Amino acid sequence: MTFENNAIKINSHYNNSVQIKVVPGHFATNHSHITHYIDMTTLKSRQSMARAAAKSIASEYVASTVVDTIVCMDGTEVIGGYLAEELTESGIMSLNQHKAMYVVTPEFNSVGQMIFRDNLQPMIKGKHVLFLLASATTGRTIERSLECLSYYGGIVAGISAIFSASDTIAGQKIHTLFKTSDIPEYKTYPHNQCPFCQAGQKIEAIVNSYGYSKL
Repeated sequence: MTFENNAIKINSHYNNSVQIKVVPGHFATNHSHITHYIDMTTLKSRQSMARAAAKSIASEYVASTVVDTIVCMDGTEVIGGYLAEELTESGIMSLNQHKAMYVVTPEFNSVGQMIFRDNLQPMIKGKHVLFLLASATTGRTIERSLECLSYYGGIVAGISAIFSASDTIAGQKIHTLFKTSDIPEYKTYPHNQCPFCQAGQKIEAIVNSYGYSKL
């Protein structure tokens, strides 16, 4: 059976139209080894599913929340655009001059630091920023994002992820469509404490929020 044929489809408890594929195995990320690869390709790319995901994410925020800018990580720009629309229609305020939200994507420099170019910095400084991520496993990406936001003078309005292994990271609540309870056998290990490696089991693929490369 091939890698792709092992995939199991899981629906979000928010909306049956929101779906991910989960493949059990031995996988390596930049920060850890994990027992399941979570494929979000269709969710991030298919218009109808991205819109359904945005609607579900928007339901986590009350009308009194202020959101000026949505920062999209891990290829979540399609969802981010719909999320801005859903939040606006639900009555969430924006303090921007035109009463409309910005949807932006950060850049990573040669040493992996997250940066915003000069033309995007006015959309961050003094703005209420909602971070949108595909997944959060060890929390390092979120911690790095919060450090970056602080550096550029932004204000945390919220953090949402399609999947998160934790409910809170760096003291911030993570709003998520899928949790580890949806994948009960999901585990993450430091590279040097992986039981699969210790048992001599080969890594099947290098994975991140954008996809996978089989070994």
